[in-house]
Amino acid sequence: MTVSLSPPTARLQRLLGKMSMYRMLVVLLLALAAWSFVLSLTGALHYTPAELAATLATSVVSTLVASRVMGLLFRTFPMTDSALITGLLLFFLFWPTTDGPELGTIALAAFAATASKYVLVWRRRHIFNPAALGAVVIGFTGLNVPVWWVAAPLMLVVVLPAALLVLYRSRLLPMAGVFVLVAAGIVGMRFAVAGEPVLDGLATAFMSYPILFFAGFMLSEPLTLPPLRWQRLAEAAVVGVLFATPLSVGPVFMSPELALLIGNLLAFAVGQRGGISLRLREARELTPTSRELIFEPARPLRFRAGQYLELSLPHPNPDGRGLRRVFSITSDPADGSTVSLGLRVSEPGSSFKTKLLALKPGARLSATSVGGDFQLPRDPSRKLLLVASGIGITPFISQLRSAEAEGRDAVLVYAASSAAELAYAGELAEMDVRVLACTPEDPGVPGWRWLGPGLPDGARLREAVPDAAERTAFLAGSPSAVAYARREIRSAGVRRVHTDPFLGY
Repeated sequence: MTVSLSPPTARLQRLLGKMSMYRMLVVLLLALAAWSFVLSLTGALHYTPAELAATLATSVVSTLVASRVMGLLFRTFPMTDSALITGLLLFFLFWPTTDGPELGTIALAAFAATASKYVLVWRRRHIFNPAALGAVVIGFTGLNVPVWWVAAPLMLVVVLPAALLVLYRSRLLPMAGVFVLVAAGIVGMRFAVAGEPVLDGLATAFMSYPILFFAGFMLSEPLTLPPLRWQRLAEAAVVGVLFATPLSVGPVFMSPELALLIGNLLAFAVGQRGGISLRLREARELTPTSRELIFEPARPLRFRAGQYLELSLPHPNPDGRGLRRVFSITSDPADGSTVSLGLRVSEPGSSFKTKLLALKPGARLSATSVGGDFQLPRDPSRKLLLVASGIGITPFISQLRSAEAEGRDAVLVYAASSAAELAYAGELAEMDVRVLACTPEDPGVPGWRWLGPGLPDGARLREAVPDAAERTAFLAGSPSAVAYARREIRSAGVRRVHTDPFLGY
């Protein structure tokens, strides 16, 4: 095999995985704000630095204060990154100003946005994008009107790469692509019907409408998305139509922020409606560097094998990885009384994992969502090739424990740094799956075939799995391992490949 340098995309995924999604959004929005000041100082933006500074300070300080107040009222840890994101988003939605009353309305929007995270909830899960909700509330009062000044043409210099980074990190590029195509297409057609050249209409769509900012920073808000890929694509299409079509019902006119709230309602209707409460039953060691945590949910949890669960664990002084983390579910979906998660243990660990692993049996915590499309094909005749690197075995354990795997022709290629790091080895040996172990030494598990160290290249894979080209492949593990395996699997003739790279591996 197989030692290969990580391709640029894998290195980028690994780099982005070092910080939480919330921290990354704060950094990128601050970069956008800084760029707006540069444009203002050079005279390329209509607003003065004083107007920008006053509006930015008002929106951010108001959300931070509101977050502290709501945290005290509801006895929760205030989420500073979340408050900063909401404040920075509102900064880009309202006219920059130094006028006191107008700044007051922006502060009210910030308080409404923050309050929505605590008040407009269903079983501890908020329903609406907070910044959009705050903007709609103030718009309905007539005190101020969101104008999305971030759509200024020169702002695109930073908006475009920043939005792409967000969407790449969150794996929402297809969803954003649908929204952009629908919204820009409708705007372009409207201009064409009015007699404008099509290219001019499309240029106006991207340079005068907040399509790219909306796609990257508003539509992608994780807690208000539906759980499945097709649902997200459908929501993006609906929101794109509403975003670009001038509709009105009585005195209410359609706006970008209202379009998003309607999309949020659709997502809520098809998603996990309510918070998820878990009680830790036990924690067990899988390998020297991995653990499995077994929980009892307060009510049966609905999920499909291969999906993930996002845990929320508020704690003082969180590091850049944040207060929420995603973990693959390892339990059988048919067992509603148990939810288990497998995770890697590393030193030094993040503040989240340190707190999580310190929990004692009986401790309670919450989860925000279940999601993911890393699911076996429904057709039981489809032959499978499962490729796991390290803790990437976790989604496959749920799949192999479930009834969906019964009677299937499945081959598991399982790579680990040593035989001792092969999690679930005993259980896998008893399952109806052919295992090809990729470790420095032969693990000596009866019925397994040892392929040597590291993931196999295409030639070695074809030799070990002669019918590989007939199989549907599923790959999980670190971004570099997934990128390498995908390339070699395709060279072996496999055409149907599904991937689940573990960011923050």
